[in-house]
Amino acid sequence: MENTITIQNNYNTLDKLYNFLNTKTQFECAKTYDTWDVRTGANGQMEECIVLKKSSMHAVKLYFSEENKVKVNHIIPNKVMHAYFGKSVKSHRNILELITGQIKEVALKGSQQKAFDELSNEVRKASA
Repeated sequence: MENTITIQNNYNTLDKLYNFLNTKTQFECAKTYDTWDVRTGANGQMEECIVLKKSSMHAVKLYFSEENKVKVNHIIPNKVMHAYFGKSVKSHRNILELITGQIKEVALKGSQQKAFDELSNEVRKASA
């Protein structure tokens, strides 16, 4: 699940958006390195993102894709849970991995979508 939200100029940096979300939402908010996609900047260092967390299974990660445009992606913030329930990025998977992956996706889709929508609405409070 992914979404792009245009935000106000008041919140056009990661720090400003973090401060806004940290004070205006009831969810846990943290600024951390993007270990889910391992995005790197021009200087080769890992990029930062904001994680807005509802539970150990549901969160969104936010980062600026363009000026005043925030990319919102659903993630599983707990590293152990992410390893088990997250999307597999292996190029070759056996049949058992394919089947269990589909079962996990179907079983979690409803709750993940609901949490994603709820957390995205919190980010929209900073939108233009």
